[in-house]
Amino acid sequence: MDAVAGLLDGPRAQGAVLMRSVLTPPWSIAIRDEAPLTLVAMVRGDAWVAPDEGTAIWLNPGDVAILRGPSPYLIADDLSTAPQVVVHPGQRCTSPDGRELSEMTEWGVRTWGNSSDGPTILLTGTYTMRGEVSQRLLDVLPPLLVVRGDSWDSPLIPLLADEIVKDDPGQEAVLDRLLDLLLIAVLREWFAHPGAKTPGWYRAHRDPVVGHALRMLHNDPAQSWTVASLAAETGVSRAALARRFTALVGEPPMSYLTGWRLSLAADLLREPDATVGAVARRVGYGSSFALSTAFKRRRGVSPREHRSAARR
Repeated sequence: MDAVAGLLDGPRAQGAVLMRSVLTPPWSIAIRDEAPLTLVAMVRGDAWVAPDEGTAIWLNPGDVAILRGPSPYLIADDLSTAPQVVVHPGQRCTSPDGRELSEMTEWGVRTWGNSSDGPTILLTGTYTMRGEVSQRLLDVLPPLLVVRGDSWDSPLIPLLADEIVKDDPGQEAVLDRLLDLLLIAVLREWFAHPGAKTPGWYRAHRDPVVGHALRMLHNDPAQSWTVASLAAETGVSRAALARRFTALVGEPPMSYLTGWRLSLAADLLREPDATVGAVARRVGYGSSFALSTAFKRRRGVSPREHRSAARR
């Protein structure tokens, strides 16, 4: 598992909210759903996407935008168009004054809008859950990032556009996986862009030594790793690995491993039947006491307190 896969390994899309919007100007939608991550793909037409934090960006056909929540944003044909729809948590939709939605109508499977054949078609995929494993990646994303359609060649948008209107058996699972694939593809393309502020731990995956060490830590966090054992596996000295890892990733190997283990633990503790002892063994701690001590030292709360807060 690498860092990008880790984004989806916590709340991997399961019944993610996917919608096809067909719109005729003037139209404007205010998103206040507090979702941690949303992807917007333009199939036809143009639109503005404007986060409350950051600069508005004009989207063209083939462009894909990723918005990091929970901050609100606006998507509209024109920034001067007043919002006609407000999307709240739980994907509840109202008019700006709180009335039940009447401006938009359903036009088929996972399709809504203000016309049946408007000049603008956009696809929206919303991840509604936040997983602790993903936080390392979410923290480095801007409020809004855009990958232009003319900068990459991907069949995923047309494929998602075709599949989103189907209601076949197992279709929800198909759409979830397509959304995951599109999200990862967009993030890889964005991180590869010369102007992107790519985090050190992402760039380090390309290094033959540090990348190998990172993959081992991600794939087997329960292993009793030491700098010496990682160095032996990567074929360099302990000092060389520690120096190279710290320079590329931004922290020493064991510090990175601790953060990864505790992020995994935080996510696993959300599972209904999880016990602190079982989670401790899965992430490399010998006892519930050892995990609790490390968890509280790093996060300020005990595993049980974290689990109670997550379930509220």
